[in-house]
Amino acid sequence: MTNISRRTFLKSSAAGAAAVGFPTFVPATALGKDGAAAPSERVTVGVIGCGSRSNSCWAYKANPGAQVLATCDPFLNRRVEKAEAWGAESHYADFRELLERDDIDAVHIVTPDHWHVPISIAAARAGKDVYCEKPLGVSIEQNLAAREIVEKHNRVFQYGTQQRSMDSCRLGLELVLNGHIGEVQEIYVWAPQGGTGGDPTPQPVPANFDYDLWLGPAPEKPYCDARVANTGAWFIYDYAIGFIAGWGAHPLDILQWWADENDMGIPVEYTTTGTIPTKGLFDSVTHWSMQATYANGLKMHFLDRSTAVKGDMTLPEGMTKSLEKIGNGTIFLGSDGWVSISRGVFTASSEELRRKAKDPGPIRLPVSRQHMDNFVDSVRSREQPISNLESGIKSDIISHMGDLCIRTGETLRWDPVNETVVGSDDAVKMMHRPMRGPWTL
Repeated sequence: MTNISRRTFLKSSAAGAAAVGFPTFVPATALGKDGAAAPSERVTVGVIGCGSRSNSCWAYKANPGAQVLATCDPFLNRRVEKAEAWGAESHYADFRELLERDDIDAVHIVTPDHWHVPISIAAARAGKDVYCEKPLGVSIEQNLAAREIVEKHNRVFQYGTQQRSMDSCRLGLELVLNGHIGEVQEIYVWAPQGGTGGDPTPQPVPANFDYDLWLGPAPEKPYCDARVANTGAWFIYDYAIGFIAGWGAHPLDILQWWADENDMGIPVEYTTTGTIPTKGLFDSVTHWSMQATYANGLKMHFLDRSTAVKGDMTLPEGMTKSLEKIGNGTIFLGSDGWVSISRGVFTASSEELRRKAKDPGPIRLPVSRQHMDNFVDSVRSREQPISNLESGIKSDIISHMGDLCIRTGETLRWDPVNETVVGSDDAVKMMHRPMRGPWTL
C-alpha cells in the first residue's frame, strides 16, 4: 500500500523538518557537564528479572543519564550478581518491595513471559514507567488490561522490540512507505520455530530460590530444572505461548510499524495450522502457518522458519535466498519490487532500489540509536518512546490469534472496534487466562 497516513505525511513535510519531519531522539548523554547528569537528574531504574536476557541492561550503566538502583529476581545469586555488576545498592526477591521505593523512577522487566503484564500493571499503579521485554501478555485480556492501567496512570511504556532502534529496519521501511516498491500486494513474516522436550521429573527446589514467587499467577506444579530454565519459560504453555509470540514479536513488530503508519490496524481474519507437542513439558506451538487478511483485503503470511523453508512460502528467487539465510524477517512484496527486513539487515529486489534508502523521500521514521537510551529519554521528556505499548498490543494480538486458531481448529475473525474474537465461543473463553491466587491484574 502506498497510501500514507495523514499523521506521518504532515510530520514529514512540515516546515522545520529537522525539528519535526526527521525526529531524532536526543541522546541521554547530552546532559550536564561533559555529558554526565547530576545524581538528582538521573533516571533511576529497578531491573526485575536478572537471568541471561537481562544483559541488555548494561546499557543503563553505560548511560550517564541513568542509574540502576535495585535488582530483583527469585534466584538469590542472579540478583546479587547483577546488583554488584551494575552498582545497584539493593536487591530483592519480591518485585513488590522494589515497587514500594519512591526513589525508583522506572522498571525494566525481563522476567518469564507470564509475569510481563502483571508486573507492568503493578509498576504503573506504583507510579513507575515501564520497559517491558517482549512478548506482551499470555492472553489478549492481559494486553488490553495493560493498556487500561498504563494510560490511567499516565506512564511511559517502552516495548522491548529493539529493532526499531536499528537502522536496517527503519531504512527498509522508509523505502516501502515512500512507494519505492509500488503498491504492497502481499506480506510474508517468519520467525524461528519453537522447541520440544523438557524432562518433567520432579526435583528438590534449590536453596536460595523462591519457586512459589517464580510461579506467581501460573498454576502450581512440581519443581524441575527444565521448568524454570529459559526453554521452559519460553515453551511451556503455563508461562508463554511459544515462539509464535516470543520470537514472532520481532518481525511482527516490523510489520506493525508499517501498518501503524498506514492506519491499518491488524488483520481481521485468520486461518492458522500448526503443531503442539504431546510429549515432555513443552506444550506450546512449535510450527505454524498463518494466512491473515486485513480489512482492505491485503494478505499477510506468518510462518515459523522451518515450515517456510519447506515450501509454505512461494517467493521469487532473491526473496527465497533471504529467507534461507536469515532466521527471522518481514518481506513486503510490491507491484514494482520487494524489500526484506530483519534485525541488522535489509535487502531489496535490486541494488538500485536498496541504494535509494540513502534518500528515500519525504516520509521518515523516528531515529533511535539505542533502545534503552530512548526509554530513558522518554521517561525524562514524557513523550512516547519509539516502541509504544499500543503498537505492541496489536502485534502481540496477531500471535495470539494464530495460537487460538491452532488450539480451536477454527478460522477466526477479529473485531477491531470491540477488540474481541467473533464467531467462536471457545476462542473468546481462551482470550482469558486464569490466575493463581492471590495474584490478579
